[in-house]
Amino acid sequence: MLDELIKDLKNYEGLIRKREISQLRKLEKTLQFGENLFAYGDDCAVIPWGEEYILLASDGIWSKLGSDPFWAGYCSVLVNVNDVYAMGGKPVAMVNVLSMREEDADQIVRGIEAGCEKFQVPMVGGHVHPDSHTSVAVAILGKAKKVLTSFNARPEEKIVLALDLDGRQYKSFLNWDSTSMKSSEEVLYRLEALNIIADKELATTCKDVSNPGILGTVGMLLETSHVGASIDVGAIPAPVDLCTFLKMYPGYGFVLTVKNKKVHEVTTIFEDRNISASVIGEITTEKKMVLHYKGESGVLFNFEKEFICGFSLPQNG
Repeated sequence: MLDELIKDLKNYEGLIRKREISQLRKLEKTLQFGENLFAYGDDCAVIPWGEEYILLASDGIWSKLGSDPFWAGYCSVLVNVNDVYAMGGKPVAMVNVLSMREEDADQIVRGIEAGCEKFQVPMVGGHVHPDSHTSVAVAILGKAKKVLTSFNARPEEKIVLALDLDGRQYKSFLNWDSTSMKSSEEVLYRLEALNIIADKELATTCKDVSNPGILGTVGMLLETSHVGASIDVGAIPAPVDLCTFLKMYPGYGFVLTVKNKKVHEVTTIFEDRNISASVIGEITTEKKMVLHYKGESGVLFNFEKEFICGFSLPQNG
């Protein structure tokens, strides 16, 4: 069973497509033109600004969502908002770049509008390529007093998975929708748990669960922190078939690393907001992600020999 699960996850397109990020590391040398900038690998770029931080992120929506232009528009807002909250910040504003066929335009814009209303973030401008294949990209500006990065996970820290399980699969897509049926107030109340955790310095790292799925996202965090992990797959709550859910993009899903003495406080903050918070593993020194499930063990990622995004590789000039 575990061998089949590992094979399925390693061949999942949502994970494999992250490999192309490694090409962008050539641009990391341009950080020299700024001051005190963070390395690549976080959910947002972080720019120190006085006593606060400016957060910048952008996301292009996977072409698989193109068959549902409303949902593509809605998700273009959701994914950017989650990136900002994962860093401990709050969104300020967004802009977009849209390529769209005339027949998709109205539904894309309606989806973006619904996302802006849900998450209470203004769309302040953008750019349109008319009469083109459908492509939706949004960039977001956020701010934070304290930030949660992807670089600081250390051995023996616990891995906490926070999920809003009160939802449903969206149509046949690998999306767990936990926001469209809730009020804006409910959604934001749940997201503000991340601000509390960041401001109180309760977690060492955080990353939002994205297209690579839950375990793929954990792997991305391990890669940027140059560590490994031991994962109890059975500790992951799954409202649908486990193999399917592990590949889903949840509307609310965050992976955090937390020192043992702070785990209870972190999980309580989430649970008080009706968010499931489970300890699913522990950070290890060996740069491997080892899964344990129903008496079996196996390696999902060996970062000495492979990579997800390329942040575990030596940087080439």
